[in-house]
Amino acid sequence: MSATQRHPVAAWQAGALALVVGLTVIVPALVLRGAGEAAKHSSDLVRHTLEVDAQAQSLALHVRDTEAAALSLAAGVDTPRLRQRLAASRQQIGSAMTALQRLTEDNPEQQRRLGELQNQVNLRLGNMDALTRSGPASTRAEVDAAVRQFPVGDLIAQVIAEERGLLARRQQQYQQRASLTELTRWLAVAAQVLLLGAAAAYAVRQLRRRVGAERDAAQANAHAGLVLDTVREPIAVIDADFRLMLFNPAFAELYGLPPDAHGRRLAELEGDAWTDEETVRRLGDVLSRGREMWDYECSQTTADGVRRTMLINARRMPMGELQERAAMITATDISTRRASENRIHELNRQLEGKIEQVSEVNRELEAFSYSVSHDLRAPLRHTAGFADKLQRHLGDAADEKSRHYLGVISTSAKRMSHLIDDLLVYSRLGRSALRLQSVDMQSLTQETRAMLDANLKLDQPERVVEWHIGRMPVVVGDENMLRQVWLNLLGNAVKYSAQRQPATIEVSHAYDAEGNHLFTVRDNGAGFDMAYAGKLFGVFQRLHSATEFPGTGIGLATVRRVATRHGGRVWAEGRPGEGATFFLLLPASDQPPNGRLPS
Repeated sequence: MSATQRHPVAAWQAGALALVVGLTVIVPALVLRGAGEAAKHSSDLVRHTLEVDAQAQSLALHVRDTEAAALSLAAGVDTPRLRQRLAASRQQIGSAMTALQRLTEDNPEQQRRLGELQNQVNLRLGNMDALTRSGPASTRAEVDAAVRQFPVGDLIAQVIAEERGLLARRQQQYQQRASLTELTRWLAVAAQVLLLGAAAAYAVRQLRRRVGAERDAAQANAHAGLVLDTVREPIAVIDADFRLMLFNPAFAELYGLPPDAHGRRLAELEGDAWTDEETVRRLGDVLSRGREMWDYECSQTTADGVRRTMLINARRMPMGELQERAAMITATDISTRRASENRIHELNRQLEGKIEQVSEVNRELEAFSYSVSHDLRAPLRHTAGFADKLQRHLGDAADEKSRHYLGVISTSAKRMSHLIDDLLVYSRLGRSALRLQSVDMQSLTQETRAMLDANLKLDQPERVVEWHIGRMPVVVGDENMLRQVWLNLLGNAVKYSAQRQPATIEVSHAYDAEGNHLFTVRDNGAGFDMAYAGKLFGVFQRLHSATEFPGTGIGLATVRRVATRHGGRVWAEGRPGEGATFFLLLPASDQPPNGRLPS
């Protein structure tokens, strides 16, 4: 990663500083330079105009000087000095004309006037030469006529007037440029002051930020050091040569290090904690290849001479601007946890043995109950059969008490037969394997309702039962077992609502918070006291007498066993005289408790 990528803020600040320097120094300098060049150009134009004016004045002077010398010669005054003066004036006239033409090259109008002026001057000088050669015969009137014939002064005045007009305009431009230059200078000074003030304010702000950042960094380092010293997990930082760069008190306490142990190699620590070849090799991979060492378990002898089971973690860590490789090591003592795990494994092994013993006892009890149920059938059949034969044998000779005794014997035998049948069903539910398949609970509830209605028409045709069955889902389970559940739940609702006219039974389905199936059967029957709710689902547990409501007390126990084998549960709520509500919860997962689906 480049320095620009590492410090984008610093790069931005450098660019902003360069921009400020440019705005503060370079831009004003360029503006002032342009204004100075414009003022110098205006000054050159003024000087040029003054030079044209001076040359025009010189031309007029030399023309007049030439005319004066010519008049003197015409008057008869002829001296060598006068001749020299005349020659010098004529030469000066030529030089002045040449200079004027050169100076006015950029002004076509002035060039036209100078051309006309030069022509008039040449004609006038020629006339003067003619007067000079004629001698004293020339009169003053002839000289004046020559001057009027070839006017030079007006043309020179026009040239001078034009240049002076240009001079006035150029002086005005010069003043404007000078004022603009002065204004630009002051604006540049003001801009420099503002920019320097802004730069100074920004520098002060950055300095405060830096001081604040350094203070925060110092506080963060102090906090990090405090946290490192407070953590009870042994932590150390080593360099590429396995020398200690940093360690916390927990590490020093565990491995017996003095406070000034910085720079010592791990292999120099007391005991064999860091001399294991595999541990050293793994740490070398962390330092040289950047690999990470996670939950490496090893055995170490620490400063107290105890052999401990340690969990070592290490990874390379950045060192800021330093290019040196370093790795952070954490060492966790899991000796107690490992001992606890071993103890738990041992307890689990013992528990599995106990469970197996309990399962074996349960199997024996189920086999015993099944065997007893079958063995009880023969005596019951004999008792019921001989009681019936005895009643037929006695016929009308039997008195009232004998018929009562025979009726009690027959009724008891039938009740005992029903009880044995229920016991067989209950025992079979515990021994038979689940035959899992998709079961339509809507069909099961409707079939059960139809069977119960048919029985009521035969036994209690006067009873009226109002059924309210909601939409039922399809679940995965044993159809025969679930049929027993609905037969017992709905049968109980019909039985315990016998004293209500009409009896109302509601069956509904919903999903709980985990998405499991929750079935509800509610009736308006006799209800029960919630203080005895725990006895509802026990074998032979009854909350009402057999004379009040017939039954064997095994039906609800059967419901609980089926619900348990399907991974669900059943419970009930009720109040005496206000009906009861039974809840059946079955798992919503397609995978049954034993993990097998039907083929």
